[in-house]
Amino acid sequence: MKDLEFEHKSSLSRLEAADQLAALAVALKDGGRAELQLGPGKLSLQIPHELQTEIEVEVGDGKMELEIELKWSTAQGE
Repeated sequence: MKDLEFEHKSSLSRLEAADQLAALAVALKDGGRAELQLGPGKLSLQIPHELQTEIEVEVGDGKMELEIELKWSTAQGE
């Protein structure tokens, strides 16, 4: 069972998508606190020093999907 699940879908320009990714990149480089503007709200995350990543590309049906996944433990002491 998941403790929390949040999903936000929207259409963005390349510049807006770049701004979101840049905000996440700054958080990853400079201390791990990410504040992402998602629609009318803001998502705040504390990202630890170590995490697992997965990059997936799917092409089909006239579409391309790039998925970047970051995972980390929320258990204390890990």
